[in-house]
Amino acid sequence: MTEKRQATEKGNRSAEHLLAELEPAVVRQLERHLETAREWFPHEYVPWSEGENFDGPLGGRPWEPKQSRLAPAVRTALIVNLLTEDNLPIYHHQAGANIGREGAWGEWLYRWTAEEDRHATAIRGFLHTTRAVDPVALERTRMQHMSAEWDPGTPSGLHAIAYVTVQELATRVAHRNTGKVSEDEDCVRLLSRIALDENLHMVFYREVFRDALELAPAQALAAFADTLENFAMPGSNAPGFPRMAAEIARAGIYNLRVHHDEVVTPLLRSLGVLDMTGLDAEGTHAQ
Repeated sequence: MTEKRQATEKGNRSAEHLLAELEPAVVRQLERHLETAREWFPHEYVPWSEGENFDGPLGGRPWEPKQSRLAPAVRTALIVNLLTEDNLPIYHHQAGANIGREGAWGEWLYRWTAEEDRHATAIRGFLHTTRAVDPVALERTRMQHMSAEWDPGTPSGLHAIAYVTVQELATRVAHRNTGKVSEDEDCVRLLSRIALDENLHMVFYREVFRDALELAPAQALAAFADTLENFAMPGSNAPGFPRMAAEIARAGIYNLRVHHDEVVTPLLRSLGVLDMTGLDAEGTHAQ
């Protein structure tokens, strides 16, 4: 930002009050999103002609590792990406509890959920059709992951908005980098399409959070600082996540450097949080 923002504080607002004050921003960003988003169909991104039956009731061919055309780290990244997308029901539940299901907030929540649901459908179709991963192990891991509680650590609506702002950008970067490292045309096409969705979702949350910084600078900065300090991706409670995360990091798909350079730094610059002035003690500490 070329001009430093002069922050004005009107005292700490309740979560309900602040979410109500942010509703006009939600309306604006929802309208922008609906004008910008383009319809797409998961089935168009799955190479169905490559598919064949697996062993089981249909008597197909068993899965073997040699059938996959993707590198091990790419397969691992796709599994983590899919497990993350699969857990949509709990994200919807938690978002509804944090920001509500009525008015513009509710309209956005249901639209966001519907768009996100396409991602798991498309990725699973790609993995099954190309025999990229063991389908039995994948399903067992999904069941185990979705049967466990997951808490993103968002004690307020502001924390929830801050978290998804970071998370959506991180997810976009993870999808994009997975496709890039895969060097597989079909994989690149699919993950690039999903990354476009994630980017639009990030822009929605980022711009709403920008308004929160204007309305309640200290509270918003504190929520953002808490989020960055304690951030963990939604799939971090998946079985075997530490091992999978290490493999993904070594491949350069997503690691601390990527998180710093491609997620945290761009958000700090875009929101201008380090340029804000006129903050109270709480805001200055968070900054």
